[in-house]
Amino acid sequence: MVKRKTALKIRKTHRYLGIFLGIQFLMWTISGMYFSWTDIDEIHGDHFKKEIPDQTAFSDLVGSSQLNFQEPIKSLELLEIAGTPFYWINEAVLYNALTGTKKEELTEQEAIKVAERYMLSNLEFDQIKRIETVGEHHEYRGRSLPAYEISYKTDENLKAYVAIKNGAFQTVRHRNWRWFDFLWMTHTMDYQGRDNFNTIVLRAFSLLGLITVLSGFLLWFTSSPTVRKIKKSLK
Repeated sequence: MVKRKTALKIRKTHRYLGIFLGIQFLMWTISGMYFSWTDIDEIHGDHFKKEIPDQTAFSDLVGSSQLNFQEPIKSLELLEIAGTPFYWINEAVLYNALTGTKKEELTEQEAIKVAERYMLSNLEFDQIKRIETVGEHHEYRGRSLPAYEISYKTDENLKAYVAIKNGAFQTVRHRNWRWFDFLWMTHTMDYQGRDNFNTIVLRAFSLLGLITVLSGFLLWFTSSPTVRKIKKSLK
């Protein structure tokens, strides 16, 4: 039989571990329930976007040799900005594909037109602003900067983001995505980038969680009348 003093230590350890880990266990449970009950396509904001973005066909485009671009071309992508074709070269420079002239950056009106290609036509425009930098927890973190943040008049506080350098439509953000992002942070315990499953904090809490469960089993074993009866019958 386990000594009473040892049993009390096990009980005390289990109790304090439960108190210490309880909040995190609750967040793991709440976030897990939220993830299982939500549609990931809606979290991505697909229901705010057109299934197939509007696409314009172009002809009589200038060749790369006609551009005033001296460096070797490593990559070239044809982009549409406000109904005009542009070459995005080496992921750094934008050229008008009809005139061959270099374009420095997008205007606000062009960014709105880009967003209109992707967003549903019944969405009402609210305002647009330029963002140069974002913090580690900003909803637009990890994407091309500077960018235009385009807001719409919706209950979901819907926003679309368009890169200023090349006019690429980046992403949409809305209320449910922000809830998902917060809960994902509490689930992974990566309070910076959200997606690192190898943080010391997560490893420590996982280990302590295992100890808590095992101590609970041990506590049941040491205090169960049934186990005591079985042990007595075996003597």
